[in-house]
Amino acid sequence: MKKLIYLGLCMMLTFVSHQQLAQGLSSRVISLEEAQKISDAAEDRARQDNWNVVIAVLDAGGHLISLRRMDGTQVGSVEVAMKKAETAVKFKRPTKVFEEAVKGGNVHIMTLPNVTAVEGGLPITHHGQVIGSIGVSGVTSAQDGIIAASGVEAFK
Repeated sequence: MKKLIYLGLCMMLTFVSHQQLAQGLSSRVISLEEAQKISDAAEDRARQDNWNVVIAVLDAGGHLISLRRMDGTQVGSVEVAMKKAETAVKFKRPTKVFEEAVKGGNVHIMTLPNVTAVEGGLPITHHGQVIGSIGVSGVTSAQDGIIAASGVEAFK
């Protein structure tokens, strides 16, 4: 009888463990269609004020899903937008946090790997999990942040 109870408990624990593992492995990802929707919203916001920007959308692993360079945007903003998005996804926070830290005198932030301490990068979340990010570059950092926020809002 004790062996049957023990066997039953082991089977139940195995089932629970496999269920928890399956839940951990299945996570939400941003599709190309969603990345384009995010980019569309960000571009629409930029056009409202005649701002030319680059918009980068990354997945949770920091891989590029979508990159859009509006006509007239400087080439240098391509890499900056991608780096802002990379910072936001890798550190799971807006790049504005790093910019404010540097402005507050915490210049050591600039020595951290993969940190772009300029506003315009935002994580994209789903049920509290970071599933991607957006990075915008081309105008002032505050304006880049406004545009990025419009993109994230379109995802919600």
